[in-house]
Amino acid sequence: MTSEGPAVRLTIFVGESDQHGHQPLYSEIVHRAHAAGLAGATVLRGVEGFGASNHVHTTRILRLSEDLPVMIVIVDTAEKIDAWWSQVAELITEGLVLREDVEVLRYRGRS
Repeated sequence: MTSEGPAVRLTIFVGESDQHGHQPLYSEIVHRAHAAGLAGATVLRGVEGFGASNHVHTTRILRLSEDLPVMIVIVDTAEKIDAWWSQVAELITEGLVLREDVEVLRYRGRS
């Protein structure tokens, strides 16, 4: 993606403790997105949440912080996202994946 305009935002919710091989699943996803030449990816760590398992995970002091929610956000053109997703979909065995059409207003790297 080199300019502004229509794009797709793929948002993947997984657990912080989810693994692929010997590394965190979120890291594997980001590295695969980078290797595929996608425009960008960001990992955000949640402080509290629950999902399909209906178990609340939290960082609060009185409760153990285990398997906190992690959100991976990837943005690029629909064609690139769809092609990449077909190659990595099998990595997500638990979690939630959203695909949304978005409009990129500005996309600039550092000089």
